[in-house]
Amino acid sequence: MNKFSMSFIRLFTALILCFLMAPGPRPAAQDDSSRLKVNVDLVQLSIAVTDRKGSYVTGLKPDDFVITEDKIPEKIANFEESSKAMKHAEGTPPPQSESSQATPSQVVPNGNAQAAADSDSARPSSVSGTSIFILFDTSNYMYKGFVYAQDAICDFVRSLDDVNRLAFYSYSRNLSRAALLTSDHYRVVNGVRSTVAGDDAALYNSLLMTVNDSAHITGKKAIVVFSNGPDNASSVPPEDVAELAQSTGTIIYIVSTRLAEQEPISAAAFARMSKATGGKAYFAGNWTQEKQAFAAIRDDLGHLYTINYYPQPNPNRGWRSISVKLVGKEMQKYHVRTRDGYALIQSRAGRDAAYATSAPEIDVR
Repeated sequence: MNKFSMSFIRLFTALILCFLMAPGPRPAAQDDSSRLKVNVDLVQLSIAVTDRKGSYVTGLKPDDFVITEDKIPEKIANFEESSKAMKHAEGTPPPQSESSQATPSQVVPNGNAQAAADSDSARPSSVSGTSIFILFDTSNYMYKGFVYAQDAICDFVRSLDDVNRLAFYSYSRNLSRAALLTSDHYRVVNGVRSTVAGDDAALYNSLLMTVNDSAHITGKKAIVVFSNGPDNASSVPPEDVAELAQSTGTIIYIVSTRLAEQEPISAAAFARMSKATGGKAYFAGNWTQEKQAFAAIRDDLGHLYTINYYPQPNPNRGWRSISVKLVGKEMQKYHVRTRDGYALIQSRAGRDAAYATSAPEIDVR
């Protein structure tokens, strides 16, 4: 074997040894292209506390509440009773407001729609800071009591003089946004008066779109629905509406007629949907009872506690259950009403991805 061949073999052997001894490439911890990034924002809860007679309990403090998410204890970041806000910092006692110095046994006599409408003392001091969407049924179910319903809604709008922003939508087969969120109450009343009766009722379709409109709104928000009959034109079920409302922190109140209550499918759907979001469903037999129902909704909004928290680490990317309880044996006689959970919302192209102060957001990168 000549010298050239020997040199080539030595060089080739050296290269093989270098290759075998060289450290291999480190495997990536996780491919960024397939990573699912979860951005968890502040979760907001609107909570009503009532006694056994249905009267509102006032004067509760942050330390009176225990919140768990999927049985994981959560720390309160912000606390607000009606329009009186308090910042609650961990490790320091929350500052005392005028209302928080009251004893938990102090209750506001409400209990039902009649009391809210007839008693000036039951009227809450303020529902400021709340964004309210009013959704009015203008389907062919409304021919008989159309004008009376308009009057009841207009009176409701006028009673909300301290609400920062109102919106008025109407629906039959399609949704009509007559007045977008505005502080001009005259524009909202004008929108109510300009409505005319239409054809079939697509309540759940229209309500889903209204919830979607409210999704990017920060702070306390509610949808007040007046529906005169069952849904006969929607393509989405009420369960989808309820889940989106829960996940965006939107309370749904429904004012309907005795006719709808006698229709068991609609009555059950209205009750489930409102309860799941922390709201209520009312069934009115006449114009007076409609006004009383709207007064009760205003009263309820004025007595809600608002609690915000940043969720603790949680691997669950699906439905997360929320539990709110009161501390102490004496507190167990009170009833707590709020939404019972939320689902993480996956971002989609062409859809609003931000649901600030209401629910976590899944961001696919």
